[in-house]
Amino acid sequence: MALLVLEDGKTFHGEEFGATGTKVGEICFNTSMTGYQEVLTDPSYFGQIVAMTYPLIGNYGIIPADEESSRPWVSGFVVEEVSERPSNWRSEESLAGYLTRHGIVGIQGIDTRALTKHLRDKGAMKACVTSERMTPEQARARAVEAAGVVGMDFVREVTTKEAYDWDPDDKLSIAWLPKGAPADAPAPPGLPPIEHRVVAYDFGLKINQLRLLRQHGFGVKVVPATTTAEEVLALKPDGVFLSNGPGDPAALDYAHKAVHGLLGKIPIFGICLGHQILGHAFGGKTFKLKFGHRGGNQPVKDLATGKVEITSQNHGFAVDPESLPSNVQVSHINLNDGTCEGLRHKELPVFSVQYHPEAAPGPHDAEPLFERFRKVIAETKKAGA
Repeated sequence: MALLVLEDGKTFHGEEFGATGTKVGEICFNTSMTGYQEVLTDPSYFGQIVAMTYPLIGNYGIIPADEESSRPWVSGFVVEEVSERPSNWRSEESLAGYLTRHGIVGIQGIDTRALTKHLRDKGAMKACVTSERMTPEQARARAVEAAGVVGMDFVREVTTKEAYDWDPDDKLSIAWLPKGAPADAPAPPGLPPIEHRVVAYDFGLKINQLRLLRQHGFGVKVVPATTTAEEVLALKPDGVFLSNGPGDPAALDYAHKAVHGLLGKIPIFGICLGHQILGHAFGGKTFKLKFGHRGGNQPVKDLATGKVEITSQNHGFAVDPESLPSNVQVSHINLNDGTCEGLRHKELPVFSVQYHPEAAPGPHDAEPLFERFRKVIAETKKAGA
């Protein structure tokens, strides 16, 4: 048996799977129907217990090539039913075995619909998941004592320790054909020549961001989150990419300072936490959402074109539009709650979005943003020639 107890005392009884133990963290829900492996290995989930709303999880097993980082980062994993017999030619391990190997506590048999409705009504909160002998009262006390997410700098826990060049041999970014593809199937496109070189800040980035940057003609050097503006400029890049990541964006003073020091000196493209850091670098503020946006079905409207994209998202904070200076414009909004989903500087080659154009998992509506970044850099180079 296993327990999931929220800090307000709401209790769910279930069955353990994965590792044995007790974990605490902020409880959140993800509405994606697929992509549980990408969710588990997304560093943005550091410090959180994730509940998947889709009822059957684990049915296609674990595929090492689909991991978005080197390991799973969630504190705990909550599902209604876990598949015991994965069926996929690429699968190399069951979900339960994967969680056990990485020390992640899982619980199944939970009414995830009831859990999600509770969080939507009451808001995000801390929780305790345990497969050890513990009373609901003891588990609740552990949840209440937990640090939570507000005010926490989790970026230092997930960022790379050393700078590195992504895929220098062009082997990790190329597309591939599925096993069993017909002999006359067109070959996947090769990688274009490197047109621009960019620095990517690793605040908790996902591998597919790096793949897509390379597929759009970028050579990429990844640097730690604490890299200063001066250190970035010394590398003489053509642009800077700001990645996603975990924790409270307001707690990252060093990142605000670094990005502020890059404004007006180089083109910048930020996503998710990078978007929020950019908001702070502009002089704005962020606030905690009631229950966050997590899943692959979030509708976003581009205010310049009126076009609506279905996007992949994973965030619990948002930029406050009222806090931004007059030379910064909100470019996109979330059609569910009207929150800010994109920023554009009116004079500088700087823009950002709150969502994930690299998806993984999710729809590909927003992938053209990588091409937009390429064009912005090309136009900036031409203007400075």
